[in-house]
Amino acid sequence: MAAQSSKTSKAINMEDRLRDLIDLVLSSLDDPVDGAALAERAHFSRDHLDRLLAAATGESPVALRRRLLLERAAWQLRAGVPPTEAAEVAGYGSVAAFSRAFSRAYGAPPSAYDGEVQLPAPNGIHFHPPAGLLIPSTPRSDLTDRMVSHHLDRVRELLRAAASLSDEELEREIRPGLVVVWFEGEEPSAALMCERLVYTLEVWVAAIDGREVPAAGVGDWLPRFERAAKDFARIAKRIRDRGAYDDAFVDALCEPPQSFTYGGVLSHVLAFGAVRRETLAGVLAQLGADVSEGDPIVWEFNHSRHSSVRSGAPSP
Repeated sequence: MAAQSSKTSKAINMEDRLRDLIDLVLSSLDDPVDGAALAERAHFSRDHLDRLLAAATGESPVALRRRLLLERAAWQLRAGVPPTEAAEVAGYGSVAAFSRAFSRAYGAPPSAYDGEVQLPAPNGIHFHPPAGLLIPSTPRSDLTDRMVSHHLDRVRELLRAAASLSDEELEREIRPGLVVVWFEGEEPSAALMCERLVYTLEVWVAAIDGREVPAAGVGDWLPRFERAAKDFARIAKRIRDRGAYDDAFVDALCEPPQSFTYGGVLSHVLAFGAVRRETLAGVLAQLGADVSEGDPIVWEFNHSRHSSVRSGAPSP
């Protein structure tokens, strides 16, 4: 286990180092530098830098930089920048030299170009307007994974925050008249929102797995939620792995029984769950509980950072 953790840590460190080197190339786009100057900035010999980037990206630093400059020039030309200006910004000593290089790369002269910006590349690294890079990531998870994981983590956080409040505070009607799902009626209090967040998950897990409907309101929210969350995450992963979003099942728990697609159910739980949980977050904050902003971008950053720490990699 320790050996695996060490390997993971080294891989993450190497990935971070590679990103630093690519950032170095990006930061040099507007400087008149060559391969030797790039290597000096990276504190490597030129041969070592060339080997590192060529092994990782399939291009030498100079070739990568030249291609990114041409891609940026193509974007500028499409935006109406004159070829003379694009040539200068791309670091070419003359418009003629720029025109030759551009025509070889894109198959059309700069003065008449209105095509794609990205050139063929062995690594998926491209100029991203107006001044960045598009760098492909190592596949880790898809959108279903992220949305389900974020939703479950967010609800878990809110239920823990709710546990810090008194029953009287939780039962106070802070949102009179609020209806999240039309057939469930009003839910004016934090207590009712918590219960419906948990019970909705329990009911859909039971429907998909063919279990009996659990009794509502029996037991503390957090232990009930953890059981349902584990099952829901398992179900979502199974649907994703099978590509079964359009497959249908008959929900015998409905009166009368109804047919739903798995993708429709996941979307239903996440869509209405998001409205309910973020309304609950506002109510809990109003009652004095400590809750985060719930931004999925912040969640993903923290989740990735904690994963790196657990694997042995240094946190940023």
